[in-house]
Amino acid sequence: MATGKRIHKLERADRGRKGIYILPNLFTTASLFAAFYGIVQATNGFYEHAAIAIIVAAVLDSLDGRVARMTNTVSDFGKEYDSLVDLVAFGLAPALVLYEWGLKDFGKLGWLTAFIYAATTALRLARFNTQDIKGNKYFRGLPCPAAAVLVATALWAVESYGLTGTWTVVTALLAMIALSAAMVSSFHYRSFKDLDLKNRVPFMTLLALVVVIVLISFDPPVVLLLLSAGFALSGPFFWIFGKKPESSDLADESDIEDEDEDEDEVTEIRTVGSGVEK
Repeated sequence: MATGKRIHKLERADRGRKGIYILPNLFTTASLFAAFYGIVQATNGFYEHAAIAIIVAAVLDSLDGRVARMTNTVSDFGKEYDSLVDLVAFGLAPALVLYEWGLKDFGKLGWLTAFIYAATTALRLARFNTQDIKGNKYFRGLPCPAAAVLVATALWAVESYGLTGTWTVVTALLAMIALSAAMVSSFHYRSFKDLDLKNRVPFMTLLALVVVIVLISFDPPVVLLLLSAGFALSGPFFWIFGKKPESSDLADESDIEDEDEDEDEVTEIRTVGSGVEK
């Protein structure tokens, strides 16, 4: 069995030496650039620009995976790269931007709150990488891009309307703590992975999308804030009042273990077929 696992690792290494796919990783790199640009803008005092940059990073992050699946360019490298970029774009960037904006006024409490947000983002990504599998309709815990968009749209709205005062910073601090807890919670959020963009849809679906675009254009920061806040609150709302998702729609550790066992069995069969002794 140990020899079979080593051969499987060597096969994966051989695939990795063939190069990487440009198109999906280009979107991932653009997301990283937008997040880094947001951090730079925050250090220069342009918080509205920083907030918009984080939103752009979230949009690009939502595209790289779909592009990879549509162009059949999914790879292990892309998955690992995307996860690392997500930590920077949706963990470090929102935390640092909010710290520069106002959390630093609270001293140690401020930077500890920013650190907790970044740490829970890392924990959320680690849990996603080990427990969530393809095809699930629900995420366990608030996705970190959604949390980052909520932070960014709130900051954008505050800066657009010139809201000032200690209460805004206190609200931001409490919101960061609440979002940190939501990311590592057991609340279930729709993943929209079952959303089919290639097949035909009813006419009313397109009409609804037009209405959403018009509303966002009317007042982008406020409308996006309401949408992101509604999504963040949907988890605890349905946990209290709604029907819990079926077990088949969620991933757990047993699913991952079963997949690993099947993978080892396949590797062992290949090893026996090639005449390698275990």
